[in-house]
Amino acid sequence: MKLRIFCSLILLSLLRNSYSYFIEIDAHAEECFFDTVKAHTKIGITFEVVEGGFYDIDVLIFDPEERPIHTGVRESNGKYTFAAANDGTYKYCFSNKMSTMTPKVLKFSVDMMEPTSSDLEGGSTGLEAMIQELSKGLTVVKHEQEYMEVRERIHRMINDNTNSRVVWWSFFEALILFLVTIGQIYYLKRFFEVRRVI
Repeated sequence: MKLRIFCSLILLSLLRNSYSYFIEIDAHAEECFFDTVKAHTKIGITFEVVEGGFYDIDVLIFDPEERPIHTGVRESNGKYTFAAANDGTYKYCFSNKMSTMTPKVLKFSVDMMEPTSSDLEGGSTGLEAMIQELSKGLTVVKHEQEYMEVRERIHRMINDNTNSRVVWWSFFEALILFLVTIGQIYYLKRFFEVRRVI
């Protein structure tokens, strides 16, 4: 029983360094976020463009010396994991500068797993390894659920948009049919009129 409580507490402490955001990035704009971490901390950034334009965004990740770690151009989703080489503030930016007028809505999450003392010493005990593996598995499941939620929202928007277009097209067809019917009646009525010559 004590072992379960101990494992649960350690697992919760590992998961607390994870957070998710929904942000809107205007056209010609860039949003940057900063995290101050210690060396050997593993940082995982997962993102997905939820709506706007062609569902694409530029992604830039910088180390504390402003050297680029990753540069992604016009990506719709992705996951990047890296270990902090040294202490400092890491910066990750999402840029919509290539868009002329369409804002983008972006969902992203950042997961940080600080190194344990056994990682720094070069090995981990069986219990710590199991807890870390469980933590990684739960994080993957959480991200998959969030990803499926975003995909479901996108597909619902597409279905609603298609449905409204079909309804408007049906109204347009009915209006054209009504006008053609009135025109035919008028034409046939004029065709069979008897004209009197005075």
